[in-house]
Amino acid sequence: MIIQTAPDMPLRPLPIIVIGAGGIVNDAHLPAYAIAGFPVAGIYDIDTAKARQTAERFAIPRVFESIEELLPFLPGGAVIDLAVPGSAIAAILRQLPAHTAVLIQKPMGNDYEEAQTILALCREKQLTGAVNFQLRYAPWINAARHLIAQGAIGELLDIEVNVNVYTPWHLWTFLYGLPRVEILYHSIHYIDLIRSFFGNPGSVHAKTVKHPAMNDLASVRTDIIMDYEGYRRASIHTNHGHRFGLRRQQSYLWLEGTQGAIKITMGVLMDYPKGTPDAFEYISLEGDNAGQWQSIDIPGSWFPHAFIGSMAQLQRAAEGSIPAPNNSVEDSIHTMACVEAAYRSSEKGGEKIL
Repeated sequence: MIIQTAPDMPLRPLPIIVIGAGGIVNDAHLPAYAIAGFPVAGIYDIDTAKARQTAERFAIPRVFESIEELLPFLPGGAVIDLAVPGSAIAAILRQLPAHTAVLIQKPMGNDYEEAQTILALCREKQLTGAVNFQLRYAPWINAARHLIAQGAIGELLDIEVNVNVYTPWHLWTFLYGLPRVEILYHSIHYIDLIRSFFGNPGSVHAKTVKHPAMNDLASVRTDIIMDYEGYRRASIHTNHGHRFGLRRQQSYLWLEGTQGAIKITMGVLMDYPKGTPDAFEYISLEGDNAGQWQSIDIPGSWFPHAFIGSMAQLQRAAEGSIPAPNNSVEDSIHTMACVEAAYRSSEKGGEKIL
């Protein structure tokens, strides 16, 4: 069986102008665009020296000194990759001309209120807005979707994400002192991924807590149940404080259906940032027999390859190949609503014991 792992690509990608030259741009966005062959026309950052360093590293032909300098290229002459902190997104969107195509780095603002402001701006200015929830485009997620579409595991019933690792949060110093960390900056990916398979849940149950060894961070451990009607079940378990070596660390996505199951090991999260190998395994019933587990080598990983898919969606919408990106702001607002519900649930607490 031939399994599709690559995203659908644009026919004629427009040049990309990147706003922001931070770590995620250097480690994921620009390497992904180089792999995909997406042209990058220019870059801007409030720290011009940082922008110049990034431009030199990736052979970007132009460094803009201000946002005003890049506006003549918009709309239609380029798409924007907006990779700035959530609190800065709305102010930059206000400066962009109507009908611009823009990929917004996740999260879609720091909370649901900011997400609503971003959505309103995109509607008001008729921006083709997408959000970089890129996990839904990872090569092994593409492979899983292809297998499910072929009926290999029957009707999808269960989605489980289990992450028990040690995450070096000190690599992202901006997170220290923020009121929200784990769900907003990490588990948000899994919430969005589950939505991409199952749609919007009826409700969300969650608890997110701190760790004594990471006391300067708001929370680093989370349990989430996304509640769906009928037979569907979805859960997320994350612990970023497992400091006891690699042997018992785990990071996997489990998809189980009526006729089989898929297990994806997300190695990038273990021994971060070095990572360990990914793994993709699946099993299908053979008549009344359980069948055999099969392993498939999937080229590419979450970082940087998944970032190709999120930009490809924006590019395809910008060229008219699709009416809207499937990671549009109109879709992503529902991920932000689930995040907000998770925090409300965590603060409210569970039912008291009688």
